[in-house]
Amino acid sequence: MAKLNFGGVEENVVTREEFPLSKAQEVLKNETVAVIGYGVQGPGQALNQRDNGINVIVGQRKNSKSWDKAIKDGFIPGESLFDIEEALQKGTIICYLLSDAAQIQLWPTVKKHLTPGKALYFSHGFGITYKEQTGIVPPADVDVFLVAPKGSGTSLRRMFLQGRGLNSSYAIFQDATGKAFERVIALGIAVGSGYLFETNFKKEVYSDLTGERGTLMGAIQGIFAAQYEVLRAKGHTPSEAFNETVEELTQSLMPLVAENGMDWMYANCSTTAQRGALDWWKKFRDATLPVFNELYDSVAAGKEAAKSIESNSKSDYREKLEEELKELRESELWQAGKTVRSLRPENQEPVFHPEPSDKRFQKLKFSSPLYND
Repeated sequence: MAKLNFGGVEENVVTREEFPLSKAQEVLKNETVAVIGYGVQGPGQALNQRDNGINVIVGQRKNSKSWDKAIKDGFIPGESLFDIEEALQKGTIICYLLSDAAQIQLWPTVKKHLTPGKALYFSHGFGITYKEQTGIVPPADVDVFLVAPKGSGTSLRRMFLQGRGLNSSYAIFQDATGKAFERVIALGIAVGSGYLFETNFKKEVYSDLTGERGTLMGAIQGIFAAQYEVLRAKGHTPSEAFNETVEELTQSLMPLVAENGMDWMYANCSTTAQRGALDWWKKFRDATLPVFNELYDSVAAGKEAAKSIESNSKSDYREKLEEELKELRESELWQAGKTVRSLRPENQEPVFHPEPSDKRFQKLKFSSPLYND
């Protein structure tokens, strides 16, 4: 395990150099990895493991949309795709990748199949950390650990197919066999992690819930909406307001941040943009700091978990969710975004027209009337 310096703090990190795929395959060669749930994280993790030569099966409700999706992805009923309970019986490592609410409902069934020596794998610390609310208490004679990719299952799969890796955290809650570390790291490599950093279940879920409600999703949508509203109220067109609020950020600036950091992004912007950003970032920090403290305290107190369990367990959850998503989808902000995205050059279909005077030269035209003569 390597010790790397993160801003002056040393942390334990496992890389693919020290724990290559061949080692992961050796560790897992006698295991049957049962991926339970084929929704958000399930497809990416299952497909990456399968492509990495791991013996992986999928457990899903028969005749569901996810069952059909697994078949389209090449999992074969009776061979690598099973009803949930049959997959639980066959699996030596249970990758419990259902939603948090669904994990609570299925837990009695899962628990009875956790025989001594098996491993219970999570990609989120929710069920274990909030065990008083979830009732998820594993037997003492099984390994319990997590690998949490820092991104969606879609991103995990996409980056894997590009030959890249998504960084992940890992944690061991219970080491009953003495092999929990090797098992969890092998799985982390097999699902497509670029590197794995050490944490624990509580820290993983506290940071995850704060991030989802904060800069990753909740805060960013709130900031987008506020700036867009101000620009529209001051007379700017929807396209201009969207471009200056979202498009430039996601298409131009964030890739620069991802490449080399915020300071490097600042250095590659105009001096006017640099000055404004340096003058204003602390004001935004100070304005939002109380909100983030309130958010973290709510997560730590279990209030966010309680809200999630209550709302996501209701029979009409999907209908209510669709109503809330519809509000976002049909807002002027994201309707403007839909049109802006359609105009990106990569979303235009090129049509080549050879010049009659010389076939060696071709003129590129786009299907959109905005680009045509």
